[in-house]
Amino acid sequence: METPKTRLTEWSEGSGCGCKIAPAILDQILSASGSFFQSDPNLLVGNSHKDDAAVYQVSEDLAVINTVDFFTPIVDDPFDFGRISAANAISDVYAMGGKPIFANAILSWPVEKIAPELAAKVLEGAKSICKEAGIELAGGHSIAAKDPIFGLSVNGVIHPRKIKTNQGAKSGDLIFLTKPIGIGVLATALKRQKIEEKDYFKLLDTACKLNSIGGVLGNHEEVHAMTDVTGFGLLGHLIEMAEGASLSAEIELDKVPLIEGIQEYINQFIFPDNTYRNWNAFNTKTKGVKGMDLVKLCDPQTSGGLLIAISPENQNWFLDTMKVENQPVWEIGKFVTGGDFVVEVI
Repeated sequence: METPKTRLTEWSEGSGCGCKIAPAILDQILSASGSFFQSDPNLLVGNSHKDDAAVYQVSEDLAVINTVDFFTPIVDDPFDFGRISAANAISDVYAMGGKPIFANAILSWPVEKIAPELAAKVLEGAKSICKEAGIELAGGHSIAAKDPIFGLSVNGVIHPRKIKTNQGAKSGDLIFLTKPIGIGVLATALKRQKIEEKDYFKLLDTACKLNSIGGVLGNHEEVHAMTDVTGFGLLGHLIEMAEGASLSAEIELDKVPLIEGIQEYINQFIFPDNTYRNWNAFNTKTKGVKGMDLVKLCDPQTSGGLLIAISPENQNWFLDTMKVENQPVWEIGKFVTGGDFVVEVI
């Protein structure tokens, strides 16, 4: 792995979904602006759900999904930056159980300081992932600004009765995860120029993998809830699912999958600063986290996996389906009746 002459990660303090606004501050912004209040009955999913995308019903059997997701560079290679950004944005449609149909690009680029040719490589990478997802990168909007930023606005479709939200879990449901944790740790190692080449490719393999299994699961009522794991870490997005369903969750830390080798970086205190931001936001709702285990639970993911809630009686069907679809999956816990803590780590 050669280090590019222009290191895109030097142009931002955070990287990827780790540059998200802190949960408490975001809630403050949305509350003060009245954004949680929405009155259109055709808006089936909006801000009030804290979900992955908005869903608008246009007919009895058709709803439109829209999401927008963008961030500062998570890697130095512009082509790979475009790939990860596109996979991350498209994931929001899959997390709703939908089918993406086309996307528009969002590009901020300091054209006088970073060669426009590198921006073209970002778009090229995004187009490669859009092609893999079977959609067109149809257009977009660009500005000249001091920070490089890239992402997509993605449109999708779904039947109104097949929408998967992050609020549908039921007590007793098993919790599954489709990607290992550690993207934020590896991205930080890259930013600090401490990453080994083999681990960089693990980062790419994980972050560039489409969550297309979500589109398959949207057709099955056995799936009660889904969301993707991004900037608030596994813990933050699990809390959103549990609170949305008025439940608590129990997870077994030893069952949480990790990208091979990230513990070596954690031992060197190489992980995103926003890991602590996430922990500070969610620790009062959590029981059983010991020492540096918080890193695994709060590591900000960029294009992370799907969290899926399945009833126990459908476990065999689900695992058989995952095998047929060649989709790795890990069972990490279960939802239970609401208790004193939203998440208990056992």
